[in-house]
Amino acid sequence: MSLLVVGSVALDSVETPHARRDDVLGGSAVYFSYAASYFTPPRLVGVVGEDWPKAHTSLLDERGIDTSGLQVQPGGQTFRWRGKYLPNMNDRETLEVHLNVFEHFDPTLPDQYRDSQYVFLANGAPTTQLRVLEQIHRPRLVMADTMDLWINIQTDELRALLKKIDGLVLNDSEAILLTDDENLVRAGKRTLEMGPKFVVIKKGEHGAMFFSRDATYVLPAFPTEEVVDPTGAGDSFAGGMMGYLASENPAEFTPHVLKTAIAYGTLVASFNVEDFSLDRMVSIQRADLDGRMRQYQQMLSL
Repeated sequence: MSLLVVGSVALDSVETPHARRDDVLGGSAVYFSYAASYFTPPRLVGVVGEDWPKAHTSLLDERGIDTSGLQVQPGGQTFRWRGKYLPNMNDRETLEVHLNVFEHFDPTLPDQYRDSQYVFLANGAPTTQLRVLEQIHRPRLVMADTMDLWINIQTDELRALLKKIDGLVLNDSEAILLTDDENLVRAGKRTLEMGPKFVVIKKGEHGAMFFSRDATYVLPAFPTEEVVDPTGAGDSFAGGMMGYLASENPAEFTPHVLKTAIAYGTLVASFNVEDFSLDRMVSIQRADLDGRMRQYQQMLSL
């Protein structure tokens, strides 16, 4: 089934304790769509400037990603982010952010995208996410991401969004900030009370927690020997999760179906962190994910 992502497309400069890469392909919509492409051809909506390398668009096109929703703004510059990871590879410092054309991004969906059945509203202003939703006809499943900035400055708009979506993905610190509760179990359940049917709290190397009205569980991360670059891991997780759901198009989104989707999201993210940008992702296929899934299942069985 059709899967749409609306979010940032960026050029990142990343420094880790071991290496540095400048102006590499990044952005929430990029990581999400590439991860989802292992399961189904996604549709991407984003904006870039005239400095955007055409080779990046070709890379996405070759994966079957529909980039007809990628706008190129004449005279503009692409969103750029520069960050530095600390030795633990979990914490990072943002050194520079230049929103450029993304600052005033007001997405208008192509007509052929408005019938998308699965929709992911990648990290962005809740006001923008709400405008995107207004352009979609009867979606089956809508998920969204958020961050501390929007929790702090667009609280009312975010709460309005939560009443209109099916699932919310956020990390542990964002869940604590949103609910003002340090206990993640209570934070997850309190987030449910705000509207979504289910909530996924990402905990980095410690896996993910799932909350719905029918089930609560924790899935661990896949043990990755060497983390090279964690950038985009959360978006890759969401892309793998929603890509699997769109490809299966289940009659019901049962806890079992969602658990399998979260497992695939976890595994896509485990490949993503093994190199900079999409460098590791371009070297694998669905068979590699399925092979790692078998390892993951063996790891979880008692």
